[in-house]
Parts: sequence; structure tokens; C-alpha cells
Amino acid sequence: MMSTMDLRYHLFELSARHQLSPAAALRLQQLAGLHEEPPGLRRWLPRLVAVLAAALGGLGLVMWVAANWAELGRFARFGLLQGLILLLCLAAALRPAARAPLALLAFIATGALFAYFGQTYQTGADAWQLFALWAALGLPLALAVRSDLLWAPWALVALLAITLWTQTHTGRSWRVEPGDLRVHLLGFGAMLALGAALAAPLRRFTGAGLWSLRLVALFAVIALSLAAVGGLFHVRIAPQYGLGLLFLALAAAGLATRRGFDVFGLSAVALGLDALLVAGLTRLLFFHGRSGGGDPIGEFLLLSLFAAGLLAGSVTLILKLARRAEVQA
Repeated sequence: MMSTMDLRYHLFELSARHQLSPAAALRLQQLAGLHEEPPGLRRWLPRLVAVLAAALGGLGLVMWVAANWAELGRFARFGLLQGLILLLCLAAALRPAARAPLALLAFIATGALFAYFGQTYQTGADAWQLFALWAALGLPLALAVRSDLLWAPWALVALLAITLWTQTHTGRSWRVEPGDLRVHLLGFGAMLALGAALAAPLRRFTGAGLWSLRLVALFAVIALSLAAVGGLFHVRIAPQYGLGLLFLALAAAGLATRRGFDVFGLSAVALGLDALLVAGLTRLLFFHGRSGGGDPIGEFLLLSLFAAGLLAGSVTLILKLARRAEVQA
């Protein structure tokens, strides 16, 4: 299918070749549909405006609260935050047209309430517990609204909870040690399960869209890749490296199926897999028992050829799967 830019270029070339008058060239562009409204604009523009209005309204409310915060007592502050959440939830239930932006504001206000609670009473709870509770209480709201506008930030909060849980249970550091394999296994498994819950097979129950799944895929690929590379360049290769390869391979297999295919998510996972394989070859060539007699230029050339071939193969496979998906659609 020809893109709009290519079509415009060919029309200009055709007009110059036949020396069309400005009126005739304009008519040709109109017949080609270049002056028509972009497809989907009428459906997406009101949503984008609603999201922008919700963001600006929420920002104004936050600024007002911040300006008058010192004048309010502790119970007045809690009452204000709780009343705001209740008001936004009621408005979302009564106004279907603005349900998603209002629910998003209610979800953000819930996080603000937990943050203020943690600062006020100093409960000693870990940060991951607050994010996990925020995600748990926001889940019914996301299931009720069934909009990606809410699922995407909910997924981000859940991912932060998983990441902070992993960091807490590895000695409150971002280390990658062989002894932390169980913690990383549970964290990676939770991310994979979250992506599976937001994938296409369960969308009729969740109402989640592509952007929430893509956010999970991108975040999980980054987290998996960083942990796997950290394990790879340990003194002795930590099992997290093999675990990262395994989880990314499972994610790629799921995203390559007919029902779960998503070109963005599969591209992110493929890039993570390629990076880990190239990092593995780098360790093998430059850090594994090297006695100093190797040829660094030849090794760099081999590494470059391997990376280029791996990337070309990944792109070819993804394009083939994308064409298959277009034919099925």
C-alpha cells in the first residue's frame, strides 16, 4: 500500500510531466483523496481533546490544592482527597461520554491519597506495597471503564510495583546475583503474566487495548534485558541471563501467534533478544578465557556481522508475520 508521502510525490511528478494547470493539479489531488479528512480522525480527536482537558483540569486542581494545602488540617486534607475520588467516580458513572478521562483522574487521585497517607502516618510500608495496593484498588475501576486510557497507567503502576518488589527483595539494591534467582524469576513471571492478561485473547473480558500491552512489553523487555545483561557480566555467568533469554523467547512466541500478534510488542521483544545474544557473543569473544592472543579487529568484525545478520533476520521475520496479519484482516 502506497503511503501518503509517496502518493503526493507521484502526483506532483505526474502533474509536471503533463504540465497540468494549478486547477487541474488540485483536482487530481482531490480525486486521489489527499484533501480528505484522515481516517479515524473523527473517532480519535474527541478522545484526545478529552484526555487533554482531563489532564489540564487535574493539573489545575492539583495547583489549587497545593496553594491552599497549608491552610487545611490533616482531616480536611484526607476529606478533600477522598471526596475528590468519590466525586470523580460518580461523574464517570453518570457521564458515559467522559467516563475514561474522569476515571483516569480518579485513579491518579487514588495514588495521591496513598502517597499522602504514607507521608502522614509513616507506616513503614515499602514503596512496592503502596504501588501494589494502588493497582489492586484501581483494578475494578479499569475493568468497569474498559478503556486503554485507564489500562495503560494501571499497567505502569503494576509494573512499578513488581520492579520495586524485586529491588526490595534483593537487598534493596539493583544487583544481579546468582542467589537472587528466585526473586528475579517471580518478578519476570509476574511481568509475563501481566502481559498475558492484557493480550488479545482476554480483551473481551478486560477491554484493554494495544497501548497497555505495548507499555507492558516495552517495560518488561527493558527490565529483563538489564537484569540479564547484569547476570551475563557477573564473575561467573548468573542464571538470570538464561532466564531472560527464556522469558523473552516465550514472549516472542506468544506475540508471533495469529491471535496474539502485535508488531510493536514483537519488535521490542525481538530487539531485546538480539541485544542479549549480541551481549553473549561479546562476553564469549572478549571476556571468556581470553589469553591476549586473539585478533581484536577480527573479533569486532565477527561481532558486527553477527549483530547485523541477527537484526536483518528479525526484521524479515516480523515483516513476514505483519503481512500475514494484514492478509487475515
